[in-house]
Amino acid sequence: MQYNSSVFPMTQMQPGIRARVKALNCSGSIRRRLQDIGLIEGTPIRLLFRRSSKSLGAYSIRGATIALRPSESDQILVTKEETP
Repeated sequence: MQYNSSVFPMTQMQPGIRARVKALNCSGSIRRRLQDIGLIEGTPIRLLFRRSSKSLGAYSIRGATIALRPSESDQILVTKEETP
């Protein structure tokens, strides 16, 4: 799947950047799990920490810190939030 510059997978986020969920590119139990932790369209998120580009990322989601595998975060499409 190709992405334009305004919509990209969470795996491409840089630490400290704020974004909002645009869409979930998955189905079944993984989609339900992501929705259960609050990842629905419009949810603000921020990457807190990632060890390397191929490892777990720690994200701030609705006041909680959630660790996601790259295989999960790659299926979450986001848009960068503009700073006021």
